[in-house]
Amino acid sequence: MKEQESIPTGKFERAGSFIGTTAKVSGNYIKHYSKRLVGAESTKRQLQEDNAEDIYSTLSKLKGSALKVAQMMSLDQGILPEAYSKKFSQAQYSAPPLSYPLVVKTFRSSLKHSPKELFDSFESSAFAAASIGQVHLATKDGNKLAVKIQYPGIANSISSDLKIVKPLVATLFNINYKEMEHYLVEVEERLIEETDYNLELKRSKEITEACAHIKGLVFPKYYPEYSADKILTMDWMDGKHLNEFMQTNPSQELRNKLGQLMWDFYDFQIHKMLQVHADPHPGNFLFQENGDLGILDFGCVKQFEREFYTNYFQLMKPAIDQDKEEFTKLLFDLDFLLNADSQEEVDHFTVIYADVLKLLGKPFMSDEFDFADDAYFKEIYGFSDLYSNDKLLKKAKAARGPRDAIYLNRTYFGLYSLLNQLGAKIKTNSYVNT
Repeated sequence: MKEQESIPTGKFERAGSFIGTTAKVSGNYIKHYSKRLVGAESTKRQLQEDNAEDIYSTLSKLKGSALKVAQMMSLDQGILPEAYSKKFSQAQYSAPPLSYPLVVKTFRSSLKHSPKELFDSFESSAFAAASIGQVHLATKDGNKLAVKIQYPGIANSISSDLKIVKPLVATLFNINYKEMEHYLVEVEERLIEETDYNLELKRSKEITEACAHIKGLVFPKYYPEYSADKILTMDWMDGKHLNEFMQTNPSQELRNKLGQLMWDFYDFQIHKMLQVHADPHPGNFLFQENGDLGILDFGCVKQFEREFYTNYFQLMKPAIDQDKEEFTKLLFDLDFLLNADSQEEVDHFTVIYADVLKLLGKPFMSDEFDFADDAYFKEIYGFSDLYSNDKLLKKAKAARGPRDAIYLNRTYFGLYSLLNQLGAKIKTNSYVNT
């Protein structure tokens, strides 16, 4: 893949790139409808593919928060149009890498030495490149290492990038500005944390030590002496990403074992640590033939207040909606229902949330759940289509739900999606019930 020699870092330079992309997207719509007017063939799918290509091309060059939003949206398979989710998924581990001179510049700024002065060997070409940084292979004293280097200027561009990307995302995915603002405030906080590699080093140690009792989970060892605010060094881990792993035609027993490890890892964090590795995309997992599961990247971690956690998981209790008074109170406490709602809206939204929670909580309601069941996921996607056309929901411009739930919901959705792709049957007995 062709390397980038530089990243636009100035606010106006980055804004200009977004404006140019918006113009291209507008041109794609004009071309699409012009063809249809003269009877030429132009499908909605082709329009989406053209838009996805133009948007990803710009975001991948800008890196940072804009590309991270694309990465997050790619998790919404079935909700996001396939053309977008397929293209944006490249942000997970195959964005265009930066050239070696920029890598050296970051090393000299952060660790006062070039990489080849610090390590016995250092591959100048990146092994993988994503939204915030890229990974290089190195060796030191016989150890094989992975060295993650953050792209220059990324931390300083987060706030301005999110403001610029907002209109594009709102237009493409029909999200109103109140909801978008509610969402992006939380995203901004997590992204700022994600650019702090010292914080990631601290959290990686905390979570890996706490989860060490789950046999079969494998975590890299981290090296503080070769790490800094923009550089993070850890043991190299072997294994296959999910798509590669599935191409080996693994047995159902192995898929179930690996899926169970993934479930247990997330369940323990959420219900015992009140925090979670909130970036469950395929690039952060390495599937190993011996049945071990390697877990990477603790940059995006969401921590929960006890009050939010207690109220939120009360909603997951079986038949909680049968106690209408308690159920309605919880919805108000969590801002799914608002004091400004009319009685008609309260009644209508209460039914909607009861239906959604029953569906999303279904894996918790039995001792075992088969995530290979595509019918279950079609039902989830069907809900999205149904409620996107709901008249009262479309009229309700206020953002709903607690900000704390944004990353928790995305974590569960990402976990469900990974387990579906893995085709795993899981014992879903959860700490939430203990």
